[in-house]
Amino acid sequence: MWSRAFKALPPGRVVHASPLSAATPLIGSRSSKTFKPKKNIPEGSHQYELLKHAEATLGSGNLRQAVMLPEGEDLNEWIAVNTVDFFNQINMLYGTITEFCTETSCSVMSAGPRYEYHWADGTNIKKPIKCSAPKYIDYLMTWVQDQLDDETLFPSKIGVPFPKNFMSVAKTILKRLFRVYAHIYHQHFDSVMQLQEEAHLNTSFKHFIFFVQEFNLIDRRELAPLQDLIEKLGSKDR
Repeated sequence: MWSRAFKALPPGRVVHASPLSAATPLIGSRSSKTFKPKKNIPEGSHQYELLKHAEATLGSGNLRQAVMLPEGEDLNEWIAVNTVDFFNQINMLYGTITEFCTETSCSVMSAGPRYEYHWADGTNIKKPIKCSAPKYIDYLMTWVQDQLDDETLFPSKIGVPFPKNFMSVAKTILKRLFRVYAHIYHQHFDSVMQLQEEAHLNTSFKHFIFFVQEFNLIDRRELAPLQDLIEKLGSKDR
């Protein structure tokens, strides 16, 4: 099992999904299945052109270079486009293993035995609740989808400015999306291997990590459940 390669982590930790204050193409036999509807960027928009640029750069194989802000582009817009892309990637990856992630097999949302996540969104659920992994991920992906669909947070029209709290919102989204990767790696990597989807998962996660590292979007402590893997991915690229 993949998680056996982990070093000992700190004593048991419960992480609450706190309120807001605080384009790798996937091709496979099952990858057309998504957990939530795919979020599309309007064709012909500047963000669509940025997405195409990202996909073309990814094709070069140099992920460190691919995540860098293109010259002359707005940082908020670059982060917005990539956040939508990561949502779609994780949506697709989790969609391939939903039959293995059940109320019975995953009665709590965890990333190995030492990390457990409780859900709160600060609006509908203000006090963190303990719930199963499929329920938590449903809450999480629905919440992310709502943020991405909010034109005041993620404007798609040219000339509409990003809000002052955009970076804070984007960081919270990415922090929470990371937890889906962590759950898949710790609890379902055997299933991913059986489905022969590990290459897609690894490439997607490497892209995600290089991106959040490039712009310092997730606190290192939040990444602890997959720190060994992150270090291995980084060392291969040096």
